[in-house]
Amino acid sequence: MRKPSKDIDVRHPVAETVIDTVSEAVIGKTEKIELVLVSVLAGGHVLLEDVPGVGKTLLVRALASALGMPYKRVQFTPDLLPGDVLGVSVYDAREGRFRFQPGPIFTHILMADEINRATPKTQSALLEAMEERRVTIDGTTHPLPHPFFVLATQNPVEYEGTYPLPEAQLDRFLLKISLGYPDPADEEVLLERYGRRDDVPLPEPRLDREGLLRLMAEREAVYVAPEVRKILLEIIRRTRQDRRLRLGASPRATIAYFRAVQARALVRGRDYAVPDDVYALARAVLAHRVVIDPTAAFDGVSAEQVLDDLVGRG
Repeated sequence: MRKPSKDIDVRHPVAETVIDTVSEAVIGKTEKIELVLVSVLAGGHVLLEDVPGVGKTLLVRALASALGMPYKRVQFTPDLLPGDVLGVSVYDAREGRFRFQPGPIFTHILMADEINRATPKTQSALLEAMEERRVTIDGTTHPLPHPFFVLATQNPVEYEGTYPLPEAQLDRFLLKISLGYPDPADEEVLLERYGRRDDVPLPEPRLDREGLLRLMAEREAVYVAPEVRKILLEIIRRTRQDRRLRLGASPRATIAYFRAVQARALVRGRDYAVPDDVYALARAVLAHRVVIDPTAAFDGVSAEQVLDDLVGRG
């Protein structure tokens, strides 16, 4: 993969404050925290996939707390029903009519914990909410609060009791991120800080809804030169032509990629995007949106490897 040039950017001061604050709770994952913030500023949803116990849920809780945004957590299980997430219509005998009882999805940040433990029926209930920021119950459409984000965690699909997310739903996540195990030095800090206590204190809010909306507006104003757009579009085109991929990136992926590039530039303290923004985000934006051809998969080829090759030829 083409390596980004030496990083000389100075982060946006507000972004730096949020990242540093979350890093106090989530040790040694600064780059991953930055990626999640990039997705939020781009107005996108995030899928955190990794083995249990590496801090996925903590990262989501800490970021929501640092952003000062209301959030609700839903533990996805096989017996969870769509109405448990979206809400239901309840008959009010006093008024003689049905009244809508909103579900936990009516919040600014929905933490969908272990999303792939729910059945496909419940998973699909999120499709309209993630794409159009609204839900339809019994023929009536209810808008969701603005802004609205789904920050979901999932265990690797090889684990028992999981249901793989369909391609249509994966395509609605702007980024897919894996945290990985901590470095030995970071794990020692974890023991020092949390070894004697059961709870992990969440950070104090460093932002609020209005401040977040201002940052998102700044992201929209980030300039992406034609030369940078050309690199992005060329990578997208190659995903659709590479024989190792049965399914290339969709137009939705193109738009998501563009917004993520803008957001990364803003977080890095620039009002313009550079090629490094495109290269650095290729895996996180595209790996979960493409599908490996069965023959290539049999040979052990992964989506990440294909993207590394495509970016390397950029």
